[in-house]
Amino acid sequence: QVQLVESGGGLVQPGGSLRLSCAASGFTFSKYAMSWYRQAPGKERELVARITSTTGTTNYADSVKGRFTISRDNAKNTLYLQMNSLKPEDTAVYYCNAWVIVSSYWGQGTQVTVSS
Repeated sequence: QVQLVESGGGLVQPGGSLRLSCAASGFTFSKYAMSWYRQAPGKERELVARITSTTGTTNYADSVKGRFTISRDNAKNTLYLQMNSLKPEDTAVYYCNAWVIVSSYWGQGTQVTVSS
């Protein structure tokens, strides 16, 4: 079955960096677009970044453009999110997402807290 396992979250000071990883299994990772979402307390889940399967084309939320970079390693079945210049408003649970055929799959999430 499809499994997505995020890691790499933690507590970081404003201006710091974190790299999130999402290990995927149970499907042909290289064939599907992948996304990162986040959900802050009391807010709806929002799309952070997306990367296509074949060309690796990326899209970002305006709030993270120029600071976050999504990438993938198809040989390792792993999705990444490099987060630089972190701000307190980036505090949220970050989720990995995959649409496989007609179903949407989510990881368990990893907490990112930006605070001094």
